[in-house]
Amino acid sequence: MTTDPIRVGVLFSMTGVTSTIGRSQLQGTLLAIDEINAAGGILGREVIPVAYDTQSTPAVYAELAERLILQDRVNVIFGCYMSSSRKAVLPIVEKWNKLLFYPTIYEGFEFSSNIIYTGAAPNQNSVQLAEFMTANFGARVYLVGSDYIFPYESNRIMGELVLQRQGSDKVGERYVPLNATEADYAPIFDDIRDKQPDFIFSTVVGDSAAAFYRAYADAGLNPRQMPIASLTTSEAEIGQMGNDVAAGHFTAAPYFQSIQSPANLQCLERFRRMFGNDAVPNMCWEAAYFQVHLFANAFAKAGDDEIVRILPHILGSELDAPQGRIRVDANNHHTCLYPRIGVANSRGQFTIVREATRAVHPDPYLVTHSLGDWTTTLNALEL
Repeated sequence: MTTDPIRVGVLFSMTGVTSTIGRSQLQGTLLAIDEINAAGGILGREVIPVAYDTQSTPAVYAELAERLILQDRVNVIFGCYMSSSRKAVLPIVEKWNKLLFYPTIYEGFEFSSNIIYTGAAPNQNSVQLAEFMTANFGARVYLVGSDYIFPYESNRIMGELVLQRQGSDKVGERYVPLNATEADYAPIFDDIRDKQPDFIFSTVVGDSAAAFYRAYADAGLNPRQMPIASLTTSEAEIGQMGNDVAAGHFTAAPYFQSIQSPANLQCLERFRRMFGNDAVPNMCWEAAYFQVHLFANAFAKAGDDEIVRILPHILGSELDAPQGRIRVDANNHHTCLYPRIGVANSRGQFTIVREATRAVHPDPYLVTHSLGDWTTTLNALEL
């Protein structure tokens, strides 16, 4: 049996507008690899990451994915943040029949036999967020997003979910460049003040998310009356904008740092030992972390990472992740996850106000809308 190292591809952005999340995803990946190697590797073989900076640019993702496959001879890639980057890499892994693990929430309505989707699909965050916000604040929504596919599709889904509620209205929908500044948001908040929605749904990503929330604060709006609800604002973005700016706004995600399970607390301790405070754990960090362990467990059973051998051992597999026990659905390649709603607090963390007590099955095409079993909801209006 060979003892040669196992080389895996890693594609995240160290520079550019999405580098804050990209660095955290890289560090989640490296933490898992370090844990695997410290335990003896996989079947006695060391795992070696071959990592490139994709510069927050979809074309660079595609170029480097092909380099990983053809020059570095990897069979498995961990990577991609924005949907535009995943869609750039998708035809590459399909062309060469390699496997991509994708650790980011996305807009759904996709399946590839060459991708394992470990981030939340819309039925694992959008459905729950729409129900929570309309129940606590009302059903008049203003949609704001970055100018690429995920915000357009996520806003379409959120609009459809909200419009099913009594008294609903989509009062506005605006898009901004990925490098938008506070000045770009000023006319949007003028319009929001005029139209007075019950809440604002944000799919703004990258560095411009901090500018969006600061512009909200500068506009003098009150999160107790008209909060921002998001799928993409995590602890990392709070670190960019400041705790006071983020406080009172909501995010739907399978993972928050504030989960008090032993598995999460122990994982955070190991992470801080390895990286200090250089990156902030968040929903994308957690998926990047646990998907490497899914791969390692499957490799140990398959003895190989060729897709035809390893994929049967990934599909249907389970793992105790920091968010809870997750499972990869064998039919659609997405992951059973635990929807949660968190409200940002003054400590730069999220107070979890609602969470699933069982994993919600991934339904990327929104055939059904299952909320899952929820714990008692804290009163959002009193936080």
